[in-house]
Amino acid sequence: MSIFGKIVSAIFGSAKASEGAAAPATATPLSDVDVAKVMNDLAAKNPEKLDWKKSIVDLMKLLDLDSSLGARKELATELGYKGDMGDSASMNIWLHKQVMQKLAENGGAVPDDLKH
Repeated sequence: MSIFGKIVSAIFGSAKASEGAAAPATATPLSDVDVAKVMNDLAAKNPEKLDWKKSIVDLMKLLDLDSSLGARKELATELGYKGDMGDSASMNIWLHKQVMQKLAENGGAVPDDLKH
């Protein structure tokens, strides 16, 4: 599974789990998933102070995904990053924006300020 696929699965899987046992067995449509709520709920349960709204590393950590430089480079390649992967700060900023945009493009409810 692609890294972006793992991000989607983790976010939408968390949303499905929070619906509880009374939820129907059908898959939750992406448009029904409030990305900020899912991430804020995960952040509230995490003992670390992780800023998922600004940091791709923190976002990946909250989702229990590999946030290493190698994993982020793989995600950058997957999403079509054309910049210098040696400049991890610029790459990380680009990655965070792309992940938020891609979640929104796929129907996830992402706050407008995180899509730019």
